[in-house]
Amino acid sequence: MANELEAGFTGSPVEKPEGIRKVASDTASAIKREANAVAVGVTDHPQAASSLILGIGAAAFGIGYLLGRSSVSTRNRYWR
Repeated sequence: MANELEAGFTGSPVEKPEGIRKVASDTASAIKREANAVAVGVTDHPQAASSLILGIGAAAFGIGYLLGRSSVSTRNRYWR
């Protein structure tokens, strides 16, 4: 009798996802597509990708440096 029992899910869901589940599914598939596109672009143009990353890093460093310099007081304070 135990051999006759066949239980388990072997098909696809009957109901399509709705509401927030559909939005989450669509968002996940869009992120996967974009990540794949970026990976293909980096594979096709490695020099351009590394130059872009270095440029963004240099710009971020420069902005951080300027913000750090502007937060320092320019007046000299001495204890008397």
